[in-house]
Amino acid sequence: MDIHTLRIIWFGLIAVLWVGYLVLEGFDFGVGMLLPFLGRNDTERRVLINTIGPVWDGNEVWLLTAGGATFAAFPLWYSTLFSAFYLPLLLVLAALIVRGVAFEYRGKIDDDAWRARWDWAIIIGSALPSLLWGVAFGNLLYGVDFENYKSGPFSVLLHALNPFSLLTGLVTLSVFALHGSLFLALKTTGELRERALATAGRLAIPALAVAGVWAIWTQLAYGKAWTWVPVLVAAAALVGVVLVVRQGREGLGFVLTTVTTVMAVVLLFGSMYPTVLPLRGAASLTIDNASSTHTTLVVMTWVAVIMTPVVLAYQTWTYWVFRSRLGLGDIPLATGPKRVRSAA
Repeated sequence: MDIHTLRIIWFGLIAVLWVGYLVLEGFDFGVGMLLPFLGRNDTERRVLINTIGPVWDGNEVWLLTAGGATFAAFPLWYSTLFSAFYLPLLLVLAALIVRGVAFEYRGKIDDDAWRARWDWAIIIGSALPSLLWGVAFGNLLYGVDFENYKSGPFSVLLHALNPFSLLTGLVTLSVFALHGSLFLALKTTGELRERALATAGRLAIPALAVAGVWAIWTQLAYGKAWTWVPVLVAAAALVGVVLVVRQGREGLGFVLTTVTTVMAVVLLFGSMYPTVLPLRGAASLTIDNASSTHTTLVVMTWVAVIMTPVVLAYQTWTYWVFRSRLGLGDIPLATGPKRVRSAA
């Protein structure tokens, strides 16, 4: 294949990798954000955490792969993006690290105060990336001010917090919370399931409103004629969520929030193409001027053809093995050492 075709393929593959990350990590971010609202005691919170316990770290592999693919296929896009948004991405990284540690450490000591601190780490470590990923994606369309880019990371950060990107962050935050509540309804039993369904019902209309405003703004400001299709599909999917949640059909609701996320990425990347990062005050980066060599893209394509089915098969098997619903009876007693407080 010629190099231009390979560039288009890898632009599309990077979009697919982000779809995988946002759909899968999106629901476990949602679970983390909803931890204090749906889990009224430690046993219930342990049920919620155990719904994502076997899969959350595997979901993050999609982020690593998307970053690695961007670095290899479009190194100038990668270097400019990570330099421009150094501080927000550093905050995302710190939040993901703290969140991962919290999953492992909250049960190490049988003490309510200890667990409460780590629970807050999970909540913040889920909500902050949910917001900041949206801000980052919003700036892929809004662009980077080149003068601010040369002035340093703090100037870029202030420029990045523009109304469009902040709205994009609210979209990812609200849709992930809705996605997570439906996943919990799909994975739990009894009162926890009912509580998760009720929460999904309360979140669905605000998510629809925020996402609708963002989609129309994106389409009118940056979209193309054909990108009306993902806008309309996403709108129909979110309206469908509002309806099916009232019927207690959490499985269909989860499918519809997945469709919404997929269509949002299609709208975003479709509106960007062939630009990968607009630069205000300088020539924007495109798939043509930011890509690697023909040889690099060919080698990457063969690696993707061989390894992608293996990764998909393994992750599908993981979800199949851990497909069962969880209830309070599935949670054993806490086994960590008790924290002893002195009388003084």
